[in-house]
Amino acid sequence: MKVTIGLEAALDEAPQAIRDSRGFGLLCNQASVDDQFRHAADLMHARFPGKLKALFSPQHGLWSAQQDNMIETAHGVHPRLSVRVHSLYSETRRPTQQMLDGLDLFVIDLQDVGTRVYTWIWTVVHCMEACAQKGIPVLVLDRPNPIGGEVAEGPLLDRSFASFVGLAPIPMRHGLTLGELARCCNDLLGIGADVHVQPMRGWNRSMLWPDTGRAWIPPSPNLPRYEGVLVYPGQVLLEGTNLSEGRGTTTPFEQWGAPFLDPWQLLPLLAPRALHGVALRPIEFEPTFHKFCGEACKGLWVHPTDARTFRPYRTTLALLRAVQELWPQESQWRDPPYEYEKELMPIDILCGNATTRQWIENAGPWTQLDEHANAPDTWWPSVRRFLHY
Repeated sequence: MKVTIGLEAALDEAPQAIRDSRGFGLLCNQASVDDQFRHAADLMHARFPGKLKALFSPQHGLWSAQQDNMIETAHGVHPRLSVRVHSLYSETRRPTQQMLDGLDLFVIDLQDVGTRVYTWIWTVVHCMEACAQKGIPVLVLDRPNPIGGEVAEGPLLDRSFASFVGLAPIPMRHGLTLGELARCCNDLLGIGADVHVQPMRGWNRSMLWPDTGRAWIPPSPNLPRYEGVLVYPGQVLLEGTNLSEGRGTTTPFEQWGAPFLDPWQLLPLLAPRALHGVALRPIEFEPTFHKFCGEACKGLWVHPTDARTFRPYRTTLALLRAVQELWPQESQWRDPPYEYEKELMPIDILCGNATTRQWIENAGPWTQLDEHANAPDTWWPSVRRFLHY
């Protein structure tokens, strides 16, 4: 049975917040579509005539056209709907009070990918902050967590490493839907926004994306395939290194490497690490842009073979530790800035702490892998009250 997402449920039976609204804004991007691939802005404009007053876009822009981090998107006007499009990845990452003028409701329809460092939730947090200041309620049209709602990975973010890739103490792989996460962050950060969630119908926590019966629409330029989403909670750490995460290829995050790597040396070191649900295949590739553009890179393709037992964060920690042991001089950490953080190391704000980097640098034994990879036992009990499914 196909899952009915929040957008479709709201169109079918309008939530009270929309019925009462005289004018609402909509935070969305190119993946904000229904099961017929019709865009949320068009659908909301037609279903609620005269009420859609403004659009807001996250990182990469309304049509996900801009690459990488700190490549900003300009503001604009929707060519057919004739409403302003406010970029929230521009000179500002949060709505100004002027952007919210004339609105009495803020609607959010974004496809999250279940990973803390994916900036959608932090754009949502800034929107909740701005709406709380102006007394505007927020309505999240919920969508599935594509990597499921039963597994969490990684320690909670240390608040001293807060940034635009993590503002609240949540694990790297959090297991929540965007609606659940918005309510959770509203509480954890003491925002005080009036947050409502339009739930889905037919989704349960054990579902992975293929179980939903829906096509995968890339929510950002470098997650074109669902397989990339499966590996992303770990492979995104490569953005904090000089290793290529596969940007500049057609399958970023699924393949990774560098000119100095030898995959045949890596595999024996990784074999004893109990990396379940994944196969690692030696490859060569040549990025057309980004790191090592035009250079031959050697590395590994990360193939999830059992998505339910695969632990992407643990897997990438093992990959990075092995690279550091074999090529300690050639492998380097990326310097700031990264996602507008100018002081802290990118790998530290990605991990949410400095101790993981120190372990990768061989400050502790391999037996500590799970200590750095696992989410705390307290995570699920602490968020149970925010769960809708």
